[in-house]
Amino acid sequence: MQTQTFTVTGMTCQHCVASVTEEVSELDGVTGVDVDLDSATLRVTGQGVTTEQVQAAVVEAGYTADPA
Repeated sequence: MQTQTFTVTGMTCQHCVASVTEEVSELDGVTGVDVDLDSATLRVTGQGVTTEQVQAAVVEAGYTADPA
């Protein structure tokens, strides 16, 4: 398992957190997603998930993510 951490830009509420969590959770290989609104961080745990896949999922949710 590997864990990746990202800084997410644009989240303002718990609905934002839920949207990011839902999109990233749907990626093949993801086993855990932790989104923290206060620190604007996203931690993704899984196997075989690329940085680009996570970033694309966050964009699909309406936000941007950069590796932390």
